[in-house]
Amino acid sequence: MTTTVFEQVVDGFGTVRIAPVVPDRDAPLLHSWVSEDRARFWGMQGATLEEVREIYAHLDSLTTHHAFLVERDGVPVALFQTYEPEADRVGECYEVRPGDLGVHLLLAPAAAPEPGFSSSLVQVFSAYALADHERIVAEPDAANEKAIALLVRSGFALGPEVVLPEVVLPEVHLPEKRARLAFLSKGTS
Repeated sequence: MTTTVFEQVVDGFGTVRIAPVVPDRDAPLLHSWVSEDRARFWGMQGATLEEVREIYAHLDSLTTHHAFLVERDGVPVALFQTYEPEADRVGECYEVRPGDLGVHLLLAPAAAPEPGFSSSLVQVFSAYALADHERIVAEPDAANEKAIALLVRSGFALGPEVVLPEVVLPEVHLPEKRARLAFLSKGTS
């Protein structure tokens, strides 16, 4: 991994490290994750390896959006993305507060379910995000019941269902998306 931006030891779970995605190095791994049917809500199923690399190279060029590879005891287990809501389409859908940080999470495929795995990772992501921000904003696809349930179990308060507008730019295209907002404030995690 590259420089670790955050590390936390979770009792009974292991050491979780968060480090920036390196597009040229990490694209094959990320492509294998986002291509799976289970990742359909991520919206990149049909993307080629080169398109995945280009998407993460573009993200890497931004100061408002960041992609991180997450490892547990040295094994990649998740893709975690953060963004400033006022610089993202979600900012058009709710009243952004100073100190808000948007997040996206994609868990790696697991050979077998492990009780507490997702919740442990959300605990680490929340600690990282709330270290320098007042509130986390998540906006999973409204049909992604598993993600919404995980956020609720992790202490997030559900907000309204919204429609994220389509984004069409030379470097990115995002289709319109029905999403469910969820918020976690510092002191409630």
